[in-house]
Amino acid sequence: MKLALLTDLHANREAFEACLGAAASCGATDYAILGDLVGYGADPAWVVDRVRALARNGAIVLKGNHDESAVQGPRPTMVDDARRVIAWTRARLDADQLAFLDALPFTVERDGCGFAHANTWAPAGWEYVTSRHDAVRCLQATAARHVFIGHVHEPRLYHLAGTGKSGDFVPVPDVEIPVPAHRQWLVLPGSVGQPRDGDPAACWALFDTDTRSLCFHRVPYDHETAASKVREAGLPDRLADRLIEGR
Repeated sequence: MKLALLTDLHANREAFEACLGAAASCGATDYAILGDLVGYGADPAWVVDRVRALARNGAIVLKGNHDESAVQGPRPTMVDDARRVIAWTRARLDADQLAFLDALPFTVERDGCGFAHANTWAPAGWEYVTSRHDAVRCLQATAARHVFIGHVHEPRLYHLAGTGKSGDFVPVPDVEIPVPAHRQWLVLPGSVGQPRDGDPAACWALFDTDTRSLCFHRVPYDHETAASKVREAGLPDRLADRLIEGR
């Protein structure tokens, strides 16, 4: 199985379409959407419907914090830009789309793999994994050998050996990485819809379950159009700028 890993779509149609096209070209047979379908971007309804279609065909789809807020209302800890977009987003999703988001699970385990949006130790609390210490905590909270999360918006790979020794690195795009099961691995594919590592190209990754190998990818897309849509929708200019700057 070749599993395409996509997370933090953030209502960015152009980026999501580009990543889906790239995944198909790479021979992806299955899909995992690790949450945050909506928020920040200008095409929430289109993105939700496209993900619903993938879910009907067996894709793993998880709930992110922005998806939860689209259903329940903004969390008190959300920054002003995010709160403003959530209110705008809720008004553009119909009852069926909101029900789909509401029903999404926080975590999934399948075939020895674990999937979450933010972390595995308290997946509904939305704490970030931003250090090796956090990554070890995330891996120790599950028996899964390969764990896939989003939320951070930057690609990263961590590993934990049975001896307790851990490591991490920033992956190079388009380079195949062996991820054997004698270690635990924590994979952060980076964000499809709002990368934050200084590169505006959309992020995704491909996990080959047969060869136990992983490849991170970057996909240039029409971020100018995506940014223009954000401005035309009356959403904060800063969110449009982030798509162009990749920050």
